[in-house]
Amino acid sequence: MAAASNKARTSQLRSRSHAFCKAFLANKPPGDMLDTFFTRSPRITEHGPAWAASRLPFLGQTFTGRRSTQDYSGNSKGSTCDDYFELLASTLSFHPNEKTFPSESEHVVDAEAGGSGVVSVVGHAKFASVATGKSWEEDFIYRLSGFDEEGKIGHWEIWADPLSAWEAVGG
Repeated sequence: MAAASNKARTSQLRSRSHAFCKAFLANKPPGDMLDTFFTRSPRITEHGPAWAASRLPFLGQTFTGRRSTQDYSGNSKGSTCDDYFELLASTLSFHPNEKTFPSESEHVVDAEAGGSGVVSVVGHAKFASVATGKSWEEDFIYRLSGFDEEGKIGHWEIWADPLSAWEAVGG
């Protein structure tokens, strides 16, 4: 990749990742976020131990595609990116603030990694169990990759604190 195009791609990915993070602060509906920021075949993976899935059903699997008519993944209900957001929202609430995500310049971008670029973002927010109301604050990491030519996200990976979530959800 030529230096000028690498610089342009870095700028594009940094700008798109920052806009994606800001959408959380604006409380954008998940469907709108998927439509706006993701490719037609998105993937979402929230990493965590398989044993935690009984309380945290969004952990440890990759959700693919969309439930909409534009879904080309062939997925059935339960494993789409739309389902990820529904499972997450039925289990945890997210309470971001203006300092949840770093400034755009602090999004770490490698425009060549993985062939289409990778962006890493560290965030900090309060989360709460929908069932118990117990809350905690934590740092988490977003890894965005699989970008298309427009800078839309192909794969969103999340690393967070599943033990705090497990304890808060109880059961």
